[in-house]
Amino acid sequence: MVIHKTRKYTAYISHENLIDLLQWRSAEQSSERLYTFLTDGEIPTSSLTYGELDRQARAIGATLQGLGAAGERVLLLYPSGLDYITAFFGCLYAGAVAVPVYPPRMHHGRDRIRAIAADAQASVALTDASLLPHVQRWCERAPDLRQVHWHATGHEPEGIETAWQRPDVTKQSLAFLQYTSGSTGAPKGVMLSHQHLLHNQRMIQDAFHHTEHSVGVGWLPLYHDMGLIGNVIQPLYAGFPCVLMAPMAVLQRPARWLQAITTYRATTSGGPNFIYDLCARKITPAQRDSLDLSSWQVAYNGAEPIRHDTLEQFARLFEPCGFRREAFYPCYGLAEATLLVTGGRLQDTPVLHTVQRTALEQHCAVPAFPGGPDAQTLVGCGQTLLDQRIVLVD
Repeated sequence: MVIHKTRKYTAYISHENLIDLLQWRSAEQSSERLYTFLTDGEIPTSSLTYGELDRQARAIGATLQGLGAAGERVLLLYPSGLDYITAFFGCLYAGAVAVPVYPPRMHHGRDRIRAIAADAQASVALTDASLLPHVQRWCERAPDLRQVHWHATGHEPEGIETAWQRPDVTKQSLAFLQYTSGSTGAPKGVMLSHQHLLHNQRMIQDAFHHTEHSVGVGWLPLYHDMGLIGNVIQPLYAGFPCVLMAPMAVLQRPARWLQAITTYRATTSGGPNFIYDLCARKITPAQRDSLDLSSWQVAYNGAEPIRHDTLEQFARLFEPCGFRREAFYPCYGLAEATLLVTGGRLQDTPVLHTVQRTALEQHCAVPAFPGGPDAQTLVGCGQTLLDQRIVLVD
């Protein structure tokens, strides 16, 4: 085991793939809790230790190997919850390629799932028992989906994990396909290898200064790269617990997010700019009085344009709750680069630059005085991290 130590935290860089990483964590920290899921964003109803995740991944992996899914693309369709995580790692343990997709909602999303299934040439799909009847009714009206073998996880035969056989997976092996939103065209799959994921995990840990003493809170969708890579794989990589909840629970009542940070003394949590704006607009003074955000060290903000006004309003309202504006961590990422691309220096306040709005619309950056009628304040998204190079091309 090669271990690189710097800045009072440890970065593990010797694992060639995520299977080795999880098995090593399971051997070292078997009984330690890794994930906790809050039903309705408030009630801790399920959890997974490192050992339990490894065992369930082996059970699902053995099941998939029995279905001949090794080397195949496997769709993952789940509601928010820990079953998504066990299915994802079960795919990796089978030597299959996981394909996370948006969970189906009534009559919405069927065309997107059909497009992804066809593009990925998926032969197997995993879901849970609650969704399987809905999916089967879909297949009656979608002949192409009938060609996919649908399987509900969560009821694997006892002891089947002993039948698991370690697949021939290297750092170059494909781990999963991250599909883009498809908002401007057909969804496109990004091929992410184990090497890509582990390198980006090291970047995230280095940027956020994560240690085994960190605590995460995540509400982002697990089929989204920020949710899956940032809130699922990063805690496993760095060895710290993460509390998860469904996106809708937070969108319906944003105070649940900040209450979870308070309750579990989270050090790292974040999301797109809109969630900070939503908290500033919707959380009442009475709800703010119950919050203690003093543990929050990394409030990352990415995935969409970062607005200076939002940061200012959020800081002003929640500083009395212990929030420090130095915790803001503007960053930039995209699925095509695995996740994180740029970020600032932790504990520094965000870098701001005020320019003329009309000039910016003509692709020119002309300095302006803050508060002027034509002024727009831009928030910096940091710089390149570790050994990654950034190239701007037309």
